[in-house]
Amino acid sequence: MRDTHGGHPEGDTTVPRPPRPSDGARQRRDRRDQTRTALLTAAERLWAEHGIHGASLDDIAAAAGLTKGAVYSNFAGKTDLLLALMERFTSDPAQSDVCEELRAAEEDADPAGRSSARHTPDDRARQLALLLVEFWLYGMRDYAAGWRIADWYAERRARLASQLDPADGIAPDERATLTMALDFGLAFQHLLDPARVPTDLYKTGKALMQGHPNP
Repeated sequence: MRDTHGGHPEGDTTVPRPPRPSDGARQRRDRRDQTRTALLTAAERLWAEHGIHGASLDDIAAAAGLTKGAVYSNFAGKTDLLLALMERFTSDPAQSDVCEELRAAEEDADPAGRSSARHTPDDRARQLALLLVEFWLYGMRDYAAGWRIADWYAERRARLASQLDPADGIAPDERATLTMALDFGLAFQHLLDPARVPTDLYKTGKALMQGHPNP
């Protein structure tokens, strides 16, 4: 009810508030995020253990405690799930080089070689290395996915190059490419033959590739 001047009656000072998202919508978003995270985590583990072709979407859904329908309601298919997993690696600010992860795991191990609480026996670096191999193989065999995986590598190279300066006539983007080749290649060799390919070589190689003095 308004007074004769068109205003609200005295004492009625309620100001309409803009609508807020309903609790139901927020809960649905939270559940969707939890579902995606569960599927990505399950895919990461199963693909590292069995390979991308060795673990189906049914396997991933079951490992996440979900149905296959949950996979297709969040991802268009296996390639879309794979690319989302790669994006999670890219967007993770704590994600470091594979060899650095391996060296950290070894430094945390006790004299008997047992991992500390920080690194579990199925070490994160080993899992990451296995996934990188799987990503590469999948991209080599599937042309449609291959160029998108190549873009992921290019993004990582560009991010690394932005932190480097030209040195010895080698441009930052070339240094970044060589550094990534060293990181992945040495990590793969070390995982197969740790005694003869120690991760300490990475410190030396990285210093040479990036133009930093070897400590």
